[in-house]
Amino acid sequence: MFAVCTAFRNFAAQNRTCLIRMKNILVVGSTGQIGSELTMKLRREIPNSTVVAGYIRGAEPKGILLESGPAELADVTNAPQLAAIVDKYHIDTIYNLAALLSAVAEAKPLLAWHIQMDGLINLLEIAREKHCAVFTPSSIGSFGLNTPHKNTPQDTIQRPRTMYGVTKVSTELLSDYYFHKYGVDTRSVRFPGLISYVTLPGGGTTDYAVEIYYAAVKGEDFACPIPAGTYMDMMYMPDALHAAVQIMQADPSRLIHRNAFNIASMSFEPEQLRAEILRFEPDFKMHYVNDPVRKAIADSWPDNMDDSCARAEWDWRPTYDLHSMSEDMFRHLREKLKPAK
Repeated sequence: MFAVCTAFRNFAAQNRTCLIRMKNILVVGSTGQIGSELTMKLRREIPNSTVVAGYIRGAEPKGILLESGPAELADVTNAPQLAAIVDKYHIDTIYNLAALLSAVAEAKPLLAWHIQMDGLINLLEIAREKHCAVFTPSSIGSFGLNTPHKNTPQDTIQRPRTMYGVTKVSTELLSDYYFHKYGVDTRSVRFPGLISYVTLPGGGTTDYAVEIYYAAVKGEDFACPIPAGTYMDMMYMPDALHAAVQIMQADPSRLIHRNAFNIASMSFEPEQLRAEILRFEPDFKMHYVNDPVRKAIADSWPDNMDDSCARAEWDWRPTYDLHSMSEDMFRHLREKLKPAK
């Protein structure tokens, strides 16, 4: 795969290139699992930037997220509202993180389509008219049962059977269309399951890999909804945030795939994760519960992805593995969840 990426580099150099300024940034979905941490990272690490925390009613920013920079009501399905924010702050880069996660999307498929596809069209049209770059993440959910599950290639069959997966494949195709048709600088990565101590996820198939750490630190038994032996790609949030920033700062002449790059860090199944937890909490107990929806989704996803194209085209490298992630998770969660005196 590395050779394939290298072979196409001359083509990429001749393709449209766009300068990513990354000075005035709108994060749509800034109070979600990824958005809350990404917004703060951008504010810390992009010099002299304005990073607008876009939110929806009922999910208003609080604390440092609200106090550290501007915030605006930014419903992805409300195009005039979004356009007004872009004009007000002279936005050059949009991070589109508005989405329903996999299990929730399966329960509310029409709402998932409305948010993820109608919302994306709104943002892409605004980006086309106002010359913005757009990052809309894809996912391991974009693959399906017919996809090779081991060392899943960058370019392979994608036939998901969930609404979440359907919207992710459609996001990749639509983002590519706007790049080739209109020159909109769209870029994306396929996120694995994301693990974080900061914000709990809400309705994803890989959520168990976050919830298990919380249960262990609290001294609770854990009911695992994913069967033993089910491998899935996972990533620690700091690596995911780094990827989201790095891809938007990458030299456009090197980019071939754009929408979307496989990125990988670690792959494990529940028994391996249990063994890891026991290193820190020897009395931890876990049992399995039957969750046919999450099992079916997990069975359709890759065991592990080949991320050689991301490594070749924009120098992607993860920092954390399972051991170093667990050490960091336990250190932070023990501090976060310790009883108040």
